[in-house]
Amino acid sequence: MTESFRQQVLNCTRCDLWKTRKHVIFGEGNPNADILIIGEAPGRDEDLIGRPFVGVSGQLLDKILAACNFTRQKHVFISNIVKCRPPDNRVPTAEEASRCIPWLYEQIELINPKIMVLLGATALRYMAGPGYKITRDRGQWFTCMERQTMAVYHPAALLRNPDLKRDTWTDFKNIVLKYRELSDPQHSCQYV
Repeated sequence: MTESFRQQVLNCTRCDLWKTRKHVIFGEGNPNADILIIGEAPGRDEDLIGRPFVGVSGQLLDKILAACNFTRQKHVFISNIVKCRPPDNRVPTAEEASRCIPWLYEQIELINPKIMVLLGATALRYMAGPGYKITRDRGQWFTCMERQTMAVYHPAALLRNPDLKRDTWTDFKNIVLKYRELSDPQHSCQYV
């Protein structure tokens, strides 16, 4: 991704979220990653630090990735539907998402991932459409923007309801299998 594109995103004022943000969360990881992870929006910790998924949810995501033998540096790039924190960590409005999502679409084109992982209901709705439901459609492969895509529960949901962890672990084991199929047949993961 070019520095000029990055600067455009970092200086964005397309919606009113720029008025309350501390940082624009551009995204993080390997800019040529085969896996793109898409969340909803930055939270308080992300806004303060300037990086995606650094709070408690991010720590859980990192543990899941490590169990899959994936790293932010090599295997994934992490971004969000909106790149600025909505006040009080509320769900982004349709207006905010529509203003910000073109940045994400451009990131998708530049990164050109083979696999997209949508974290939670908001990412699923804005990427796949309003007819999708996380409780019904998680764990199922479908095509989105010509890429193999799977929605999984957001790490925050796992923290609220630990009973969801088993389904999420099954989903991530299937992501490892898809990664082996599309990217690296030799990828090692002791659990798969």
